[in-house]
Amino acid sequence: MGGGEKEPQTELGGKMEKIGGAFRKLRKVDPATKLAQIADPAKNEDSLKQIAIIKDNATAAAQLEPALKAKKPADEQEKFVAAFHDQMKNFLADIDSLEAAVKAGKNDEAAKLVDKLNDDQKKGHTDFRPPPKKRNG
Repeated sequence: MGGGEKEPQTELGGKMEKIGGAFRKLRKVDPATKLAQIADPAKNEDSLKQIAIIKDNATAAAQLEPALKAKKPADEQEKFVAAFHDQMKNFLADIDSLEAAVKAGKNDEAAKLVDKLNDDQKKGHTDFRPPPKKRNG
């Protein structure tokens, strides 16, 4: 019974959590090969499954609105949501490129795209997600 209570998850938060889990798998380094999953051609089948999870959840997320919208002034909300939707469209285009690279066996290119997507994800979280609550104690 600790004080680690989480805020209720939004639908968007749930989609993003699934995207994050699939990304972590793609980026996980195998100690035996010293390769991230996305860079290892032997793991392309599972990489494509993870990309499908990302694509499905990102497509659904692109139809939603960030909860942070409610904290924006009324005259900025529409622009804020439009910026989120634009960023999600760009993210989905990059996911399509990632999928194509893996299908073509271009794992070096795919690994670079995962790095770019990771940077984009960090920026998206900064722009569209409320800052994490500080813990007491």
